[in-house]
Amino acid sequence: MSEKTLLIVEDDPGLRSQLRWSFDQYNMQVADDRESAIAMVKKFDPAVVTLDLGLPPDPGGASEGFATINEILSYAPQTKIIVLTGNGDTENAVKAVGQGAYDFYHKPVDPDILSFVVERAFRLHALEEENRKLARMHYSYPLKGVIAASPQMHEVCRIVERFAPTDMTVLILGESGTGKEVIARAVHNLSSRAGKPFIAVNAAAIPDNLLESELFGYEKGAFTGATSQVKGKFELADGGTFFLDEIGDIPLSLQAKLLRVLQERVVERVGGRQEIKLDVRVVCATHRDVRKLMVEGRFREDLFYRINEMTVHLPPLRERSGDIPVIARAFLDRYAKQMARNILGFKDDALSAMEAYDWPGNVRELEHKIKRAVVMAQGAFIEIKDLELARGDCKRRILSLREAREAAERLAICQALSEAGENVSKAAELLEITRPTLYALLTKFNLKL
Repeated sequence: MSEKTLLIVEDDPGLRSQLRWSFDQYNMQVADDRESAIAMVKKFDPAVVTLDLGLPPDPGGASEGFATINEILSYAPQTKIIVLTGNGDTENAVKAVGQGAYDFYHKPVDPDILSFVVERAFRLHALEEENRKLARMHYSYPLKGVIAASPQMHEVCRIVERFAPTDMTVLILGESGTGKEVIARAVHNLSSRAGKPFIAVNAAAIPDNLLESELFGYEKGAFTGATSQVKGKFELADGGTFFLDEIGDIPLSLQAKLLRVLQERVVERVGGRQEIKLDVRVVCATHRDVRKLMVEGRFREDLFYRINEMTVHLPPLRERSGDIPVIARAFLDRYAKQMARNILGFKDDALSAMEAYDWPGNVRELEHKIKRAVVMAQGAFIEIKDLELARGDCKRRILSLREAREAAERLAICQALSEAGENVSKAAELLEITRPTLYALLTKFNLKL
């Protein structure tokens, strides 16, 4: 049910009517005794309950109220119960809080003050639910800079961990915005070159007539305006890692010179004759179909086989099961802190819209949407309108049976581990499987304890 469901448990018809009028902004349900209250809790799962301790058949005492508190919390332990007591009955009010009630309020009722107490209870319930959702996700940072919960990205990270310590030339393939530079930096950070320079160049962002001098440098007098000697990006990366993004956009005229750098690890500056030795690891990336470019004669075949000693395929965001809410939350935390905004999380409709949206711009588009939403949000939670996601754009992709089964298995494992406090034996008992089976599943889904 809605997070704004409020249950009023009150046997006085006059006060019940007053409370109903005071809280008409909520999805409100009413009950007048313990039995009807428990029925409403089971049916509507209210986030907040206001409860009169003096319920029949003990309207003059508190025994029935205490019994109702215990029973509600046994069915819905996260429910926030606000106890209403007679003025001067502080002893029973404190006892009720000791039994698990959230707060108490002395009659007579002031609607404005009670509304404040109720709304605060809703906010706390929503915050705790958001924290529980994150705990159930059991997400981790499998590599520095990489936020992921999906098996797809954990598998990518596992592959990167294997080859990063080598000096193999790497080709990273993936749509724009999938995080190719993040993976390139992870490769650098896991290598023996981690303390040396990491130099990144986006070939698509530099005009063709400037790209050669940007990559290889130039000598004084090499062309008009070359008033001094300038080192190229390859030289600046000496000893470290050079990341060449969008290599598919490099013109054929430069590809032969780039091939020589990769084969012989030497560069010649524009206008120079001296060969400069390099000790550099090269990581390349592109969103283009390089094999198609080769067929079209726009990319050298020998260069392709030189750059893809190891190939990493980054899946688009829409194919990373479970990553969208995890990455969205990380961006929310980052920008809320940066902009000093007190935003607790996402409304359910916003989360559903993000998970159903196709994200053609991938992680980069998600980041921009969240950043805007943090600025535009008027309440404590981001709504769908803050994200500028039209409902018509959010068409949920139907999972295959295999994907659905794996997602359900992974979620169950994460929930069991969270419930068991990361104790594998207890988690296996909760899942009704053996410890070896659970360890095998942890390996399958690349979940780290």
